Amino acid sequence: MPAKAFNRSDRVSAELRREIALLVHAAVREHALPSVSVSDVEVTKDLDVATVYVTALLGDKGPEAVAALNELAKEFRRELSRTMKLRRVPELRFRYDDSVDRGERIETLLRGDS
Repeated sequence: MPAKAFNRSDRVSAELRREIALLVHAAVREHALPSVSVSDVEVTKDLDVATVYVTALLGDKGPEAVAALNELAKEFRRELSRTMKLRRVPELRFRYDDSVDRGERIETLLRGDS
């Protein structure tokens, strides 16, 4: 069975994830945002848009953090254009990744804690 070939969007996505994680970490400290971390980055095939999924330490603060990060997206994009070797940095769109919250809820239901 041949190994899975990684295409360009996969490589760009991995690099963006590393770089954006650093920028988000700094923004959380500088702008007193709720604590969030980057869980995944998905880039469209044409590299025009990158959807950045974030998780919040406190689930109820997630939407607030995502709104703040979307406002900072242009600054992040400008910084990425300086640090990454891409002709054009994709537009950044932040979304809340609720998979951790859903997993905890399912685990609670399975234990019967309600």
